[in-house]
Amino acid sequence: MSAAAETLVRVDDLKMHFPIYAGLLRRQVGAVKAVDGVSFDIYRGETLGLVGESGCGKSTTGRAVLRLYDPTDGSVEFEGGDIAALSEGDMRRMRPRMQMIFQDPQASLNPRMTVGSIISEPLIEHRDMTVQERRERVKELLNAVGLNPDYINRYPHEFSGGQRQRIGIARALALDPDFIVCDEPIAALDVSIQAQVVNLLEDLQQERGLTYLFISHDLSMVRHIADRVAVMYLGKIMELAPRDALFATPRHPYTQALLSAVPVADPDIEANRQRIILTGDVPSPSKPPEGCVFCTRCPLAKKLNDEKCFTTAPQWREIEPGQFVACHFAEMTNDPAVLAEGTPDTV
Repeated sequence: MSAAAETLVRVDDLKMHFPIYAGLLRRQVGAVKAVDGVSFDIYRGETLGLVGESGCGKSTTGRAVLRLYDPTDGSVEFEGGDIAALSEGDMRRMRPRMQMIFQDPQASLNPRMTVGSIISEPLIEHRDMTVQERRERVKELLNAVGLNPDYINRYPHEFSGGQRQRIGIARALALDPDFIVCDEPIAALDVSIQAQVVNLLEDLQQERGLTYLFISHDLSMVRHIADRVAVMYLGKIMELAPRDALFATPRHPYTQALLSAVPVADPDIEANRQRIILTGDVPSPSKPPEGCVFCTRCPLAKKLNDEKCFTTAPQWREIEPGQFVACHFAEMTNDPAVLAEGTPDTV
């Protein structure tokens, strides 16, 4: 994306902590830090990919950005206005411009409602339209997502998983939004259907000028659809960079470990390339490490054994133009031999 690209969404130091209660009096004894100080921008018309392991806070980030959760701290600006500070009435008027496609197309559609009722529900809530106008709009949306408009009176159980996800996409498009959070929209689908849904999202983006936050743990799919990629771990963003730069020269050890796990189609490369095997478990988000949240599993931290990794949180800094990283020793990761030498965590 151009440096002069217009910023549509700006997230600054976003935190989403869930309280932990215990005892007879149900007193708060701690908090799960699902999202802990996340910052990023999303430019108008781009797709920002958000990747990471299950449980790292990706979906919570997406929901907090749309204020489906009220953030614990931080700001979420949409076209310069902080939606985290809006009243319920003002937020309701803002809702049509921001929508979400949910992960499970089976659970996100009401089984007792017809497809027409599901897609027209946001139109009833936010638009002053006659019954006939809503019906025509629903048929138009079904056609836009590649479904037969005559399916308007069918129920969700009559459709396949891919078709149900298209219904969810049609519902998200009903109010002509500017920004859509795609929360792992292909995770519950067969591989053969995933490409169809992703191609549909790309076509709709071109036709309607949509902006996406695309949440996924499928790095190969993110590489296909995203313009920039943010890598998340334990509630924090480890690295953010343009797609090509991130896949060609990852600078954070966690990003390198993630990419080393992605299979390569070339058997010669696959047979000789280095893989980074992370040991240990992900720490509890209620008690994250004191320094860098990745220090307990980081091969570089183990090799250097520098106190800074374990006691001081790294600063979020720009290491290359457009490439940001949170690592004290990111400059050292540019040498592919650094992680291999003397480290049992590589094979």
